[in-house]
Amino acid sequence: MVLEEKWPVLARHERAAVWLRVWTDLGRAPRTIDAYARGLAEYLQVCERHGIDPVAANRADVAVFVRELTGRARRRGANVVSLDSGCGLANATIQQRLVPVRLFYDFLVEEGVRESNPVGRGRYTPGRTWGGQQRGLVPRVVKLPWIPTERQWLDILAVAAAEPPRNRLMLALAYDAALRREELCSLRADDLDPGRRMLRVRAETTKNRLERVVPYSAPTGVLLSGYLAHRATISRARGPLFLSESRRNHSEPLSLWTWSKVVRRIALAAGVPQFSTHTTRHLCLTDLARMGWELHAIATFAGHRSSETTLTYINPRELHPTGEKLRVAC
Repeated sequence: MVLEEKWPVLARHERAAVWLRVWTDLGRAPRTIDAYARGLAEYLQVCERHGIDPVAANRADVAVFVRELTGRARRRGANVVSLDSGCGLANATIQQRLVPVRLFYDFLVEEGVRESNPVGRGRYTPGRTWGGQQRGLVPRVVKLPWIPTERQWLDILAVAAAEPPRNRLMLALAYDAALRREELCSLRADDLDPGRRMLRVRAETTKNRLERVVPYSAPTGVLLSGYLAHRATISRARGPLFLSESRRNHSEPLSLWTWSKVVRRIALAAGVPQFSTHTTRHLCLTDLARMGWELHAIATFAGHRSSETTLTYINPRELHPTGEKLRVAC
């Protein structure tokens, strides 16, 4: 199993390997499986260092793992765990690491190996959903999304104007259609309908397996025409829309990491380091709210199953007059 080669600790814990194989066989996205494997592997490594049997671990043992996460330095420097901590992994990252640990113990409970889940929220009953509104093991910090000012957005666009056709089109589509990074990089040539200026976001490329069809603007249509002509000089093969132009991976599908590096370079050149590949999605959804769209319509456009998720993407401070309309819609 590839995951066990990447995370050898998984091979030393049979039940953990079985649990991951179950998720793989159920057809979960490869990136989801990889994230689960990473989080569970880190937990198992902590258990081994502290002499903890992960199958029999209690809440105090899981707390040891949380303590290590909150004290771990981040690769890019200090980040916020609490409002005044100034160090450790971000709250969202800690929550992400705990998800596979909680799901692993769900599996052990359902298999009859354990009676309870040490990471559980509330009381767990096999075959039923979580009940009650009890607080999770680690309180979730919910921050308002950062939205660039008009000046910052114009600075980003000014720098992007000097980028190659592919990068200009990708930034435009990311904003117009509120695309996630993976959705954007996974677009195929036949996903776009230039005649109607619509694009299809295939279910298998989305986070929650919801397919949607969304429009893009006329200026973006012009960028698309220019890029398609440029793309033909790289490869005439049908398939992925965005291709690498580097010597190493020439004409290969563009990777997520390459696009992240492009956006990072643009952000730094524009003097807006907070700008990321996900900022365009936040900005687009906030702009739709500014224009008076109903919350459920924005959720459908974004591909969210719940309107509550959509609210986390919109900064109410940026809504101005439409903020009251959004609150009423909720």
